[in-house]
Amino acid sequence: MKIAVLGAGMVGSTIAKDLSGSFEVTCIDLSEANLAKLKTHTNAIALEKRDLSDYSLYSQMLAPFDMVVLAVPGFMGYRALEQIILAGKNVVDISFFSEDALTLHQLANEKGVTAIVDCGVAPGMSNLIIGRYDKIMKLDAFEIYVGGLPQNPKPPFLYKAPFSPIDVIEEYTRPARLMENGMIITKPALTDRSLMHFEGVGMLEAFNTDGLRTLLYTMPHIPNQKEQTLRYPGHLDLIIALQQSGFFSNEPIVVGEQKIVPLEVTAKLLFDQWKLEPGEPGLTVMQVTMHGEGKTIQYQLLDKYDAATETSSMSRSTGYTCSAAVHMLAAGLFTEKGVFPPEHVGANEVCFEYILKYLKTRNVQWMKAEL
Repeated sequence: MKIAVLGAGMVGSTIAKDLSGSFEVTCIDLSEANLAKLKTHTNAIALEKRDLSDYSLYSQMLAPFDMVVLAVPGFMGYRALEQIILAGKNVVDISFFSEDALTLHQLANEKGVTAIVDCGVAPGMSNLIIGRYDKIMKLDAFEIYVGGLPQNPKPPFLYKAPFSPIDVIEEYTRPARLMENGMIITKPALTDRSLMHFEGVGMLEAFNTDGLRTLLYTMPHIPNQKEQTLRYPGHLDLIIALQQSGFFSNEPIVVGEQKIVPLEVTAKLLFDQWKLEPGEPGLTVMQVTMHGEGKTIQYQLLDKYDAATETSSMSRSTGYTCSAAVHMLAAGLFTEKGVFPPEHVGANEVCFEYILKYLKTRNVQWMKAEL
C-alpha cells in the first residue's frame, strides 16, 4: 500500500518513519530543511518537495497513493482535507484546523472516502476514550487534562513549546467553550485555575483552554464537559502578565516611526526561549476522567522523550495515534464512509482496542483505573 504523508514537520516526520516499516511511504513538504532532516534518519521514505498550499495540485499529486496522512499547519488543513476527499483518498488528519470538519461529511460519503480527523493525542485519544465509554455506559460528566512539558523546566517560563509559540499563544487567548448542565458556555482562556498532582511529574496548574472541539456537538447528551491545559506552577502568572500588558494584541502600535504588531514581536522573542532543542527531553502528561452510573473511570498517560529513536514525547503520543489509525483503516477494521472524529471510531470496541494495543507496542501506555 502506498501512503502519502503531507507535511514533514515534527509530527509528520514521526508518522512517516513509523509507517515506513509497513508501507511504501512518500513524505511531501515545501521545506527543504524538513525533508533533509528526515532523509538523515532514513532512506526508506521517498521525499517530494511541493507547495501543499497550492490546492490545485492535489488531484494529480495524490493519484499514485492509496491513503493520505494530513499533517500540515492548521491554517491549511480544511482546504487540504477537502481536496484529498475530492481526490477520492482515505485520509487520517492531525492538522487541527479551526473550521468544522463535519461540514465535509456529505462530500466524503459521496466520494466513498473515510476521513478520520483530529486523530492525535488531545484532540484524539481523549475523544477515542470518551467515545468508547459513551457507548457502554451513561456518562454524566468528563474532564480532560493535558500538557506537553519539558522534563527539566527552567525559569522564567518553566515551559518549552512542542509547537510554534504563535499556536500556543492562540490557545491562551481563544475563549474556552465548555459544557455545564447541558449548556455550552464560554469562559476566558486561562481561568478556573487549580493545582493537581500527577505521579511521576509532581504538582501542575490546570486552567481552561478551548480543546473540546467536536465533543461539544457529537456528545451533547453528556451534560458536563471540560478540557484544561497543564503547566508547571508559575508559568500561568507570567502569561497573564504578558496578556494584560498587551503583548498578545493584534492591534498595531507605533514605535518610533514604525507600526508593529505586539503579538508578532512577542512570538518572535519567545521562539528561542520556548524552542525544544534537539535531544532536549520533554514529556506528555494526560488524564481523562469520566463519571456515570455511580462510577468514575480514569485513563492516564505519562510519556517521555525516546532517546533511542530521538523522538519527542508529543510526536510519539500524537503521531503514533495517527499511524495506528492508518493501520486500522488498512486492515479494514473501520469501513464507514464520511468524516469521523475519533469519538465515532472509539465507539467500535475492535477499533478502540486496536489503537490502544498499537500504542502499547510503541511504549505509549495508557493506564486505566476505576476510582
